[in-house]
Amino acid sequence: MRTLRRYVWKMVLGAVGLVMGALLLLFAFFDLIQELGDVGKPGYSVSLSLLKVALAAPGHLYELFPIAALLGTLFALAQLVANSEYTVMRVSGVSTRRMAGALAPLGLALALANFLVGEFVAPLSEAAAQRVLLKSRNTGVIAQEFRSGLWVKDGESFVNVTQVSTGNVLNGVRIYEFDSAHRLRAIRDARSGTFEGGSHWRLVEVASTEFVETGTRARRDEVLEWQSVLNPGILEVLMVVPERMAFGSLYEYVQHLRDNRQATRRHEIALYSKLIYPLAVVVMMLLALPFAYFRVREGGMGGKMFAGIMLGLGFHLASRLFGHLGLLNAWPPLFAAAFPSLLFLIAAFMLMWVVERR
Repeated sequence: MRTLRRYVWKMVLGAVGLVMGALLLLFAFFDLIQELGDVGKPGYSVSLSLLKVALAAPGHLYELFPIAALLGTLFALAQLVANSEYTVMRVSGVSTRRMAGALAPLGLALALANFLVGEFVAPLSEAAAQRVLLKSRNTGVIAQEFRSGLWVKDGESFVNVTQVSTGNVLNGVRIYEFDSAHRLRAIRDARSGTFEGGSHWRLVEVASTEFVETGTRARRDEVLEWQSVLNPGILEVLMVVPERMAFGSLYEYVQHLRDNRQATRRHEIALYSKLIYPLAVVVMMLLALPFAYFRVREGGMGGKMFAGIMLGLGFHLASRLFGHLGLLNAWPPLFAAAFPSLLFLIAAFMLMWVVERR
């Protein structure tokens, strides 16, 4: 059984690698087409667009891993069936349960690899892609996200934004204004800010502390106009969506939101998904196993691959759908994150039970 397991692992790994390479090239082509529309704008060259496409690859790798595992396993098993090798295995006493047991350790190893990609590689490439976009736009903005929110250097000022509600609204804005000699000139706290076009923001409920030669001066304004190089496009680049954050950073941020009594449901769903989504690799490999029992005349290689593509797309859409439904309907975050994988795992066991009884 050990020799057979190694042979199956070799076939599956080769097929998964082949499918993953094809999917990455396909998505890179789509990304490149999208980026070419911005080539020619000031500061954005073809080399920068290619760099941004390359930096997006780890994120695609993490998202596409379960689909590649499904299609790769399906392709490898279909090859074994086409060459009558799987028939020999069945005659030799390899049951569906034993084959599933042989695939499970490989699936767990691939799931661990996918988790490491999503935890360490993808967030770093996402941050690097942000720096590329900021450099291409030549805004002079330097930014970093901490537990206290987003910090942005805007000319001679430093801006702290607690939360970006939409592309045009900021919540919890604090501005530290410095003069050319790097002396603190004023601190302004605003409940919210709304983008009004150009470089103008409308700050609401502003408490200002101004430092003058004779001391300090406090003032309050219901509405205050603020000019900044920040705009919704830059903020979309700067703010990392929860699904793209590393698990450790996401966990700390959830704790920070809880400590400040802020909404955490979206971030909790993303946190549980970070743990559960890599395990979908195992689920997809087990789901591909029953298709090996369908004979060539019952669909052939093309029919099996088409079914695999539909299942992969269905899983991907279901994962996104339940994330949004869980957020809208206030479902428990663990349920919203785990239900698609659990549903497809049940489907895999039911299909294996059906083919075992045939």
